[in-house]
Amino acid sequence: MQGKILLARNILVGLLALGLSGCAAVVIGGAAATANVAHDRRTTANFMEDQDIYLKALGIYNDDEALNQKTHIDISVYGKQVLLIGYAENSEIVNSFSQRVAAIPEVRTVFNEVAVGAAPTIGDGTADSYLTARVKVALFDVKLEGFDPTRVKVSSSQGSVYLMGLLTPTEANAVTEEVRFVSGVKRVVKLFEYLQQ
Repeated sequence: MQGKILLARNILVGLLALGLSGCAAVVIGGAAATANVAHDRRTTANFMEDQDIYLKALGIYNDDEALNQKTHIDISVYGKQVLLIGYAENSEIVNSFSQRVAAIPEVRTVFNEVAVGAAPTIGDGTADSYLTARVKVALFDVKLEGFDPTRVKVSSSQGSVYLMGLLTPTEANAVTEEVRFVSGVKRVVKLFEYLQQ
């Protein structure tokens, strides 16, 4: 187990050194998906439900021309809870999208964290990707017996880092404390579900 964690950490560090080119981002995404299946605390059925919710929300987004032209929204799903981050030109369009996502069967909660205003630059998007990768690497420094950093889903937008996962309160506190000190993190938003210790 420890060997696998060290290998994953070394791969992430190596990809950071490459500057997170498009290919590297795909590798990170693929590695994260594989890690989720292997180490996730959700049941297989719950994992598949979250994937189904994600695909339905993505379908709503992709099929709406106005959303595609006036927003850039990233969608994350964990435990039937949906996180929306990114930007939109106006609040009406993102609120409408949020309501449509909330109407998807099985969705429990939608966290609408989409910023309203001017579109971020390409550099902003790169900074968010880089920050997410740095946070994922930092999670390998959490010193708790049995802690698996791949169980934390990390998303970033404009310096805010959003953390999802099924953790014990002790794990959640340790993760939050580690993430707070990653360079570039302005705010940490905990959206964890908690296991009893």
